[in-house]
Amino acid sequence: MKKVFIGLLCGTVVGFGVFFGAQFILKVGIFAEPGEVFYDETLLEEEITLLDKIFSDENLTLKKDVTISARNELSLPSLESNEVLYSISVPVTDFYSSKSNISVERVDELFTNCPDCGYSLIDVNDLSFEEKLLKINGEYFLDTFNSGAIFRIMKFDSVMFDDEIKPLIAELSDNVFPSATSVMTFAQTGVTAFSRLMNAKMNEVNSGEYFAEGLARYLSKYDFTHTSNEASFSDWAPTSGATGTPICSDLRFIDTLNAIGLDIVELTGNHNLDCGVNAANNSIDIYNANSIMTVGGGKDASSAAIPLKLNKKGTNITMFAYNQSTGGATTGDYPGANQYYEDAAVAQIGEARTRGDFVIVDVQYYECSAYVADYEDNTCDYAWATPGDETGFFRHLIDLGANVVVGTSAHQPQTFELYGDGAIYYGLGNLFFDQYRWPGTTRSLMLIHHFYNGKLLQTEIVPTVYDDTFQTRLMDEETKAWYLERLASERPEN
Repeated sequence: MKKVFIGLLCGTVVGFGVFFGAQFILKVGIFAEPGEVFYDETLLEEEITLLDKIFSDENLTLKKDVTISARNELSLPSLESNEVLYSISVPVTDFYSSKSNISVERVDELFTNCPDCGYSLIDVNDLSFEEKLLKINGEYFLDTFNSGAIFRIMKFDSVMFDDEIKPLIAELSDNVFPSATSVMTFAQTGVTAFSRLMNAKMNEVNSGEYFAEGLARYLSKYDFTHTSNEASFSDWAPTSGATGTPICSDLRFIDTLNAIGLDIVELTGNHNLDCGVNAANNSIDIYNANSIMTVGGGKDASSAAIPLKLNKKGTNITMFAYNQSTGGATTGDYPGANQYYEDAAVAQIGEARTRGDFVIVDVQYYECSAYVADYEDNTCDYAWATPGDETGFFRHLIDLGANVVVGTSAHQPQTFELYGDGAIYYGLGNLFFDQYRWPGTTRSLMLIHHFYNGKLLQTEIVPTVYDDTFQTRLMDEETKAWYLERLASERPEN
């Protein structure tokens, strides 16, 4: 009996010895060592500082080691379960720069010390309309949201990632960046006047979509698309381009507007009464029937003065549109454009800003007339090329509280500038018209606004051009750079 007891005791001792010896060798159980945090050399100092705040808590004891690393990508990859999107950086340059793209083969080329490269990298959440966002390899971040930027990915290697690490980095995983579901896009375009020779072309092609073929896919993707249409629809639409011919539109041109996804038509123009009161009123009915909102004009003075309110994706915009000294305004119970009155503008703009709305003001101002066919005439590039004090008036609207002021009467694009707390685009030129004989009148600027949580992140300036086919198209990149540099160089002096 004694021998049996001794045997059992020895066996127990040996068993415990094996059990605890194994724990000691494997560093588990009572001999388990706390997990360690290893920072890979790919991490930046500021990232390590942030991670230290998470993993250096004296009350935190990890059971398993974790190795943390980071990498940069030029496009957003499908993230693994132990990866988080830590940051997004975008390249920006001077607001007035004609530069629009950076071509690189590898992401590290963007970090090369290059003081003369003409751009800097900023966090996307610091993006401001006062700087110009650049494309990377032709990709514009605010169009794609998964390219055109540097995507910083953090990786946490641990066998206990789900149970141990994931709860600790929840804040990192919750980083919020601009996306297609949170950024509101608004395309503003210039003068549209389907009339005269365009009516003749319509009779030839018998298709409203024909005129929009070069822009339909581009413009219809935005949340809101706008144009200033000066031509009312009429059963009697002249097909002559002779001087003095009324500006009236074939009814089939509603298909052109629908093809570009038009949401907003501005009625501040001075030609909407060319074909009479009935045509102007019927045109408003046609817009309503096609779910196209109107601003800056109406069937009477009261309706013409109503601002347009847009609310989408967390951004509230109030849009005002005024006719200033070009004719065609209504002051009573008949259709026409919204006449500018100082007292009303002060009150309305102030009220919109008090609500916290972003304020856009469009103005049908005096027109610049410099029609030259055989050379490039830059007369209308200037903000002071029109009668009156265009620069002073547009800046005054910024002083009243407008965030963006846009001239929508110019048949030739004009310069642009940052002023005060806002931006001014003095003239957008012709989007659709029959003035093909003069280089200046065949061009326009489209303003693509990108809003995020009520803030204007960027306004991309996209030039267009047309010819005697009357099919407006995007300007090629080389001509675009030359033209934007030319316009920017003529901006007013502060």
